Amino acid sequence: MVLSALAFGTVHSWSLAFFQAGAGLVLLLWALDAARSRTLRFSRNPLQLPVAGLFAVGLVQLLPLGAAAVDAGLSFEPARALSLDPYATRMTLVQLGALAVYFAAALVFIDTPKRLRLVVRVVVLFGTLLAVFGLLQYFLNPTQIYWLRQPRFALPFGPFINRHHFAAYMELTLALPLGLLFAGAVRKDLLPLYVFAVVLMSIALVATASRGGVLSLGAEVLFLIAVTALARRKGARAVSDGGEGGDGGAGLTLRRVGMQLGFAVALVVGVLAFGGDELISRTMETITSENVTSDRTTFWRGTREIIRERPWLGAGLGAFGVAYTRHDPTAGAARLDQAHNDYLQILADAGLVGGLLGLAFLVLLFRQAFARLNSHDKFRGGVAAGALAGCFAVLVHSLFDFSLHLAAVALLFLLLAALATADGRVEEADTGRRRKRRRSRDTGAAAAAA
Repeated sequence: MVLSALAFGTVHSWSLAFFQAGAGLVLLLWALDAARSRTLRFSRNPLQLPVAGLFAVGLVQLLPLGAAAVDAGLSFEPARALSLDPYATRMTLVQLGALAVYFAAALVFIDTPKRLRLVVRVVVLFGTLLAVFGLLQYFLNPTQIYWLRQPRFALPFGPFINRHHFAAYMELTLALPLGLLFAGAVRKDLLPLYVFAVVLMSIALVATASRGGVLSLGAEVLFLIAVTALARRKGARAVSDGGEGGDGGAGLTLRRVGMQLGFAVALVVGVLAFGGDELISRTMETITSENVTSDRTTFWRGTREIIRERPWLGAGLGAFGVAYTRHDPTAGAARLDQAHNDYLQILADAGLVGGLLGLAFLVLLFRQAFARLNSHDKFRGGVAAGALAGCFAVLVHSLFDFSLHLAAVALLFLLLAALATADGRVEEADTGRRRKRRRSRDTGAAAAAA
């Protein structure tokens, strides 16, 4: 996770090669673990099924089932695969396979409360340090990455070539500490550190001037407030049905409301102080501009034509850039490799079948994560709420960008999906209930003795 972000977000061939080699190393270590323990461990989490299904769609797209090529006097026979770009589809399958390996390994090996806490702390610490680095670079030399490389066609932020991708990464990293804060799962002595981490990452996100990122951050906070309120209501109902008194009280509720309002105020101040002017100016430029090469609605219009042409299995995973040239409303004025809307692009790349697989993944993710919110382990419940909120924020951001096509962002998204849906092995023992049962037995024994 750390290396994929630091390597420019893993967008170049060399970084993708290391990313995929890392997945191979995970498989090797997994096999060694199975040989040593004589047990092959695997997860039955159904979230893996849509990912495997999308991989199968890509394999079908490589089959030579396409229409016969028109004789153009070529000295070789053009590919007849269903995919319009078989090479890009093969590369996308390799990338998807690597992500599936990391995802499956996370579901299997994050299997104890200690490992869950370790992973969460690594994400929070790395996100905070990445925000510090991004802000330092923003104030000192905003056009270069690591003060060495200057991208030609994008505005960088931190180690990412595109600032919108950095914003999406911050949405994911700040979600975990925010979820723990909202769930009341942070010790009092650590509370200032967690608040500082959330505010710092939020400021770094706002400093990117990514309108989609700021909108997604607002959606993330509202979603988290609603989710934690729902979890508290269900918990209070369960306590009431069980005949036991609540452990929070009005004081705890007021503290949580005050914390949420405080974060909202910090967010507004961050917008005004670290990017508000640029956000407003970029918005006004978009409204008044007549440049169709930067208009997302123009991109989406061409994407819809691809979907109409190939509605069932799409143009091929990774083949969007080739397919778009036939339906480009700008007649080639802008080169486009992504649709800037992941929902339209999965329909364009994998058709209705791919769209249904994506929908199945989201339904399973939210259904399983909601079931984990009311865990007796507060830390586990806070992680589930935060991880789900981070995934929700990126899903909102995906309406306007293509951050999930970046290996680093996709990996962290799947890691949070694994944390949100991990089974009961990662929960601490319910010591409170055991103490109550022990006190009840002691009281009964004393009464019997008397």
